[in-house]
Amino acid sequence: DTANAVQLGYHMEKLIFDLADTHFFFNDLEECDQVHIDDVSSDDNGQDLSNYNFATDGFSAANSNASLCLGTGVRGGVDWMRKLAFRYRKIKELFNSCRNNSGSLLDPENREKWHRVRQDIETLTDQWLTESLKCLQLIASRPNCVNVLVTTTQLVPALAKVLLYGLGSVFPIENIYSATKVGKESCFERIASRFGRKPVYVVVGDGRDEETAAKALDFPFWRIQTHHDFVNLLKALSVYGL
Repeated sequence: DTANAVQLGYHMEKLIFDLADTHFFFNDLEECDQVHIDDVSSDDNGQDLSNYNFATDGFSAANSNASLCLGTGVRGGVDWMRKLAFRYRKIKELFNSCRNNSGSLLDPENREKWHRVRQDIETLTDQWLTESLKCLQLIASRPNCVNVLVTTTQLVPALAKVLLYGLGSVFPIENIYSATKVGKESCFERIASRFGRKPVYVVVGDGRDEETAAKALDFPFWRIQTHHDFVNLLKALSVYGL
């Protein structure tokens, strides 16, 4: 039912961007998006943000007037960069506090809408999310194993998306990368540099770009196209020790 699928996608997309705008400063950060949550942390002076007023700190006005974020880089003085870093620190704190209870970020009306849309998506896709979670939870439960997410979605809405799909428990925020500006191969290289060459990396995905990037780094690629691919992946994880 294509029309139904499009409509459900629209409803979920609206929830994602509403959450990103309301709690994750997406109006401020859309043009200043980063690959990783800690990319501007070196500009953070550790100031207590308990009573900090993000709405009146002048960041938005400076950003819009000076076109400070250009291309893949960020342009701005020390004060502006610090305010940028404050926003990413706040996002990180909020994500971590709500990663297992994302409904707490929504008002009652949107919470009800969110539950309904998620259930309708699950019904339409024959429990696609449930099947994928079985694999992700198994990986997350293992010692010395981690799930890392690389997405072409911008980082801020990607974090909102992870929360609203209930994936916060299997993807720590430090393991989420946005390939919007740099591409997936660059993200894979960065991940390999972070964890080193000793671990085994397996790329799981449905797109050509991640398959191409995986081949470039000699990472095995597991294609997901049908429910049966999840069944086989779960079997490989649980029975054959993938």
